[in-house]
Amino acid sequence: MVTRTSGVYGVRAALAAAALWGSIPVAGQGAGAPPLVVTAFGGQPTDYRAARTPWGDPDLQGVWSSDDMSNIPMGRPQQFGDRLYLDEKEFTDRQAQIQRGVQQSETNADSTFRFDFARRAFRQTSLVVDPANGRVPAVKPGVRTMPRGTFGNGPLDWVTDFSLYERCITRGIAGSVLRVIYGNGNRIVQAPGMVALSYEMLHDTRLFYLDGRPHVGSPLHMYLGDSRARWDGEDLVVETTNLTNMTAVGVNGGGPRHSEQMKITERFRRVAENILQYQMTFDDPATYERPFTLSFPLTPLDGGKLLPYECHEGNTAISQALSAERYEDRALAADLAKGLKRERRGVQEGAGVGAAPAGRGRGAGPGRAGGAGAGAAPAPAPEGDQER
Repeated sequence: MVTRTSGVYGVRAALAAAALWGSIPVAGQGAGAPPLVVTAFGGQPTDYRAARTPWGDPDLQGVWSSDDMSNIPMGRPQQFGDRLYLDEKEFTDRQAQIQRGVQQSETNADSTFRFDFARRAFRQTSLVVDPANGRVPAVKPGVRTMPRGTFGNGPLDWVTDFSLYERCITRGIAGSVLRVIYGNGNRIVQAPGMVALSYEMLHDTRLFYLDGRPHVGSPLHMYLGDSRARWDGEDLVVETTNLTNMTAVGVNGGGPRHSEQMKITERFRRVAENILQYQMTFDDPATYERPFTLSFPLTPLDGGKLLPYECHEGNTAISQALSAERYEDRALAADLAKGLKRERRGVQEGAGVGAAPAGRGRGAGPGRAGGAGAGAAPAPAPEGDQER
């Protein structure tokens, strides 16, 4: 394992005015995707200019990670109101929290293979930067939610009762970048007229064409959509359409499914040698009450290489879960024949993180999802902390 330097990026020494911790208006609201909101420096401007590729484009290449976003929620807690950034005391507390996490994780021999952890502190109160309250807008009535499968309550009758993530198909565009407990690498490779973005978990690769070609025809819909890109100064702007209604905007691809009308606008800008600011704007009038935008910094991945993620190749979870559910069907019928009427056992009953028995294994113990006291039913792992 390659060890990163602990601590907070010192790219900007001290933020001068307390007003910077207040609400930061996002220009362009209500008029399509807003310009990039650079959150990496707590609201201070940056004039960093990325190095150029041999053909003259800003060089975004590298293997970037969202590991350092572990202490920043997607939606802003209410106590922060419209403040996008922490004040000095709050930031000091976050720094201390991250350093305690580093010490605990290194003492417990956690590594880049599981339970990846943050080493750097950033001032954001939420990943959502627009709307101003920092929360995802309301979902319209009738929107379907991605099934939870083995992470839910069942019953499980067919493969469509599992999420696309559990089926090793995709986590979608948002779910492939949002930080979870491991596998948060994102590799960018550039060539003249094209940029390729590869995700570590579920090994998806997206191609962004820069040659001005139009989007594919409207009848064609794909899990990761059809992407077209352009340069806007230092920003790589990627517009994606032709999505299906089978993916969602949430960690690991969970949450409310968006419609085929969804348009995603992404912005990438290298704002320091070791920071890539990444932004996603979601516009789907059939699913959300209004468009919304997430923006957050990506930092270099430990080791600099994506690890192989052989998910579909060895995925027996679906067949095993379905066979276990059919066993429970037979057990319920047998008990009923004996005059015993009972509740159906939950899919996760008796299991902690990684389906290890509750109270045992890496998922057990204080501060770990899946730990349970004597006689207590184990709580499901928090969103984003699930293990296959």
